[in-house]
Amino acid sequence: MAYVQRKISFAGAPDTNPETKPFWDACAAGKFLIRRCTSCKKAHWYPRGLCPFCFGTCAWEEGSGKGKIYSLSVMKRAEVPFAMAYVELAEGPKMMTNIVDCDLDALKIGQDVKLKFVPTEGGPPVPMFTPV
Repeated sequence: MAYVQRKISFAGAPDTNPETKPFWDACAAGKFLIRRCTSCKKAHWYPRGLCPFCFGTCAWEEGSGKGKIYSLSVMKRAEVPFAMAYVELAEGPKMMTNIVDCDLDALKIGQDVKLKFVPTEGGPPVPMFTPV
């Protein structure tokens, strides 16, 4: 039996703070931002002001929106079946996210995925991924 995910929507808007506000503002504009250290040049996820590798300062950059499934868990016994995954972004960091608009049984590690913004009620859309 193939499990096809139904449409996902979120009841509430994501919480923001001064450190993450540029990220959520970009999501509202249809752009996906990541942080890159200005010292060691490593990209990281989740957005934060200090580099987790060298504690240097970080700058925002637009991400490609491309990635590969690094690890995956499909929840079939939930009221609405869904898939949680770590996606390795093309820029390097791994991001925990949902995989949406797909046949849940067809998902596999190493599969190419692309960014998809999922709307919320009263706030910016949330970045998720869908198979290419």
